[in-house]
Amino acid sequence: MPGGMQGMQGGMQGMPGGMQGMPGGVQQGGLQVPQMPQAQQTDGYNPPSMLPMQESYIENILRLNEGKRATVYMTFENNEQWNAQIFRGIIEAAGRDHIILSDPETGKRYLLLMIYLDYITFPEEINYNYPIR
Repeated sequence: MPGGMQGMQGGMQGMPGGMQGMPGGVQQGGLQVPQMPQAQQTDGYNPPSMLPMQESYIENILRLNEGKRATVYMTFENNEQWNAQIFRGIIEAAGRDHIILSDPETGKRYLLLMIYLDYITFPEEINYNYPIR
């Protein structure tokens, strides 16, 4: 074992409450490395004190509101004006990096990149919470 590693191992063994003999550890090259506890699976129920099963990212909120009318405000690169482009239509789909919006008046569909998104407004109440299964 290289001299530096022996010194490190000796230092860890001599530490109060050190890693030696720690439960759940794995031996690696003479050192005992602790293992992180595994995340536990749940059946979908989350008590109020726990984090929600589904995190509220923009794409998830948009997916909950597919089929609703929305106004999407965007600013593209090299624009001198904020909210330079406004799109109105029905939310058809949303992904991690995009929104698909359809304009029923013109029949056009827009694939909008989230990177340019400023904000979105809805003329009605929006769904925010996932239904409990």
